[in-house]
Amino acid sequence: MPLFLQSVIIMPTILFDKIIFGPIHSRRLGVSLGVNLLPADGKFCSFNCIYCECGLNEERRTHSQLPTRQQVQKALQEKLISMQQEGICPDVITFAGNGEPTMHPAFGAIIDDTIETRNRYCPKAKIAVLSNSTMLHKPDVFDALNKIEDNILKLDSVLDSRIQQLNAPNSPSFTFEKLLEQLKRFHGNVIIQTMFLRGQHKGESVDNTTEEEINGWLEALKQINPKQVMIYTIDRETPVHSLQKVPKEELETIADRARAFGFNLSVSG
Repeated sequence: MPLFLQSVIIMPTILFDKIIFGPIHSRRLGVSLGVNLLPADGKFCSFNCIYCECGLNEERRTHSQLPTRQQVQKALQEKLISMQQEGICPDVITFAGNGEPTMHPAFGAIIDDTIETRNRYCPKAKIAVLSNSTMLHKPDVFDALNKIEDNILKLDSVLDSRIQQLNAPNSPSFTFEKLLEQLKRFHGNVIIQTMFLRGQHKGESVDNTTEEEINGWLEALKQINPKQVMIYTIDRETPVHSLQKVPKEELETIADRARAFGFNLSVSG
């Protein structure tokens, strides 16, 4: 497991103990400066993904507050000034961290602050948000995600049963059909990311690479028409230990099927 600057490693999973972490080298994004809008002592998320590098929600209860908008802006500004003095600049400023960043009540305002700060100190850097797509119904979240370069939104399956198994959303009303309608609202200005994996969980098979799911996923992409699609598989230890990587060659086969429809695919194996 690669070491992450300013991170706390607990059991097999990772929690970030600072607002700003890194820079780190991301498989998908290059040199990434991370922003954690969630508490530093636990996980705060609307999903409970069985593959999450931060661990399961019930094992990572938080007892601290969310950082304020002012704290986030100050921490980012100080880090970018420090990097500027060293003659370096990140390729991307990435909102990720200990859960779902768009759950922060000031998310929209923080994105506005980040755009301003980026433009001042590191104008060539992109801004990315890694999101599980659960807050797209909130106008400020939707608007903010349309302002940045890389709004990377999760779509792990088109089957509600698989979404419940893989992602375990907190809201019982979260369904694929509702998610699809929200993703279509971007009119193509969106990046879709999908985690493919296999294994066992609670005595049941885990495999979102079935023909039914791949066909459904391709049909969903046709309706969303994203500007880019990122597919990947497990890279680090997961809180559910019975999960398995999908081989890179299989990911490439899936990618080729999507490329045949004209989609821009990147693969991380």
